[in-house]
Amino acid sequence: MIDRDLRARLEDLLGAERVLDGGEPYDHDATELRGIRAEPDAVVLPETAGEVADVVAACCAARAAIVPRGGGTGFAGGAVAVGGGVVVSLERLRRVRSLEPGLWRMEVEAGITTRDVQRLALENGLLFPPDPGGAEQSQIGGNVATNAGGPHALKYGTTGAWVTGVEAVIAPGELVRFGGPVRKDVAGYDLKRVMIGSEGTLGIVTAVWLRLIPRPEANAPVLASYPSAEAGGRAILAVLSSGVVPAALEYLDAATMRAVGGEHGDGFTVIAESDGSAAEVERERAELREALAAGATRVEQPDPGALWRWRESVSLGVAAQRGGKLSEDVVVPVEHVAAAADEIVAIGERHGLEACSWGHAGDGNLHATFLVDRTDAAHRHQNSLPEPECRCARPPTRAVASGRRGSRRSVKSKHPVGPNQFGPADCQVERGQGM
Repeated sequence: MIDRDLRARLEDLLGAERVLDGGEPYDHDATELRGIRAEPDAVVLPETAGEVADVVAACCAARAAIVPRGGGTGFAGGAVAVGGGVVVSLERLRRVRSLEPGLWRMEVEAGITTRDVQRLALENGLLFPPDPGGAEQSQIGGNVATNAGGPHALKYGTTGAWVTGVEAVIAPGELVRFGGPVRKDVAGYDLKRVMIGSEGTLGIVTAVWLRLIPRPEANAPVLASYPSAEAGGRAILAVLSSGVVPAALEYLDAATMRAVGGEHGDGFTVIAESDGSAAEVERERAELREALAAGATRVEQPDPGALWRWRESVSLGVAAQRGGKLSEDVVVPVEHVAAAADEIVAIGERHGLEACSWGHAGDGNLHATFLVDRTDAAHRHQNSLPEPECRCARPPTRAVASGRRGSRRSVKSKHPVGPNQFGPADCQVERGQGM
């Protein structure tokens, strides 16, 4: 519990109406499906970067824990105050500080949603390529703090690749800026990159400068189904060796497709998309179709808008099968995606759980998922049972944790991430115990 003096100080800074006791939705994030909830000692709703700095200063002076919160779409519990503390919600920092279409850039505050950033870019003939899930709810500050990816990260990179500057509040309440609107910034340590992906452990992101690019003239996906993961894995490698740089290269295993595939069938499925000029897309779509055809049971060219809306609904659709799910994000070398997908199903079988996976095949990023029924007593204790196994999957998969909008720094830190990723020297450097 925070003491009365700190509560009074926060109310002096923000007003009593912007200092809450907690409750819905601040007691959970997307890990709610795993049964993870925790009441914070207080929730504060600052409206400016200056107010965030004041709150951090007050909490630091009182030695109170601080939990930054964006849209609450993370799958790692990073926005949940598991050990108590003050949740600093950035939902009211929603100003577009600048939008300069002719210079391909914008500066926005942390609380603006991913969808709004994408919309502003598109309305001005531009593109902000990062497309992590939950775009209507996820906020740009959280995306930067977790270096969120998405289907189009294969061609365009994760969120951090599009950030040229970060404004943040660091302890004990100082507002700092790293980078800015400049396109080249290579003097000294790249502190902007250190802040990106730090998940609130180094500071609270309050605003970012983003670079944009002209919107591609056209985009065209090709979807193909296969009788096995092995055949689908060969198709993924065929796409990568075709000479085409796909904008996205996704997969959904057969169990996922049985749950949510609908008109797209129920076999192991691979989606490859081209974007660019109309002529370029027409040529590349034919090459992608040819690469995907070998061994396929069906090949189709779905409407791009409808396809991506369906793809974004997969997570909720899978969870609805049993009412809950345990999820872990792992990354493997791309040539081992098929083997890893089969291993996830096998892990589920060993624990008596239905299992499936889908994800970003071109990055080797799998969303390993285990279905649970929260009304079933046999399932209630399984909040995280198979997850360490996913991260320690036996060779040749060489799985490591990817941190799906979060990482081992949050709730999952109670579990080791596996021998394939962080050794003693790595952890020593991350703790600041280098040379």
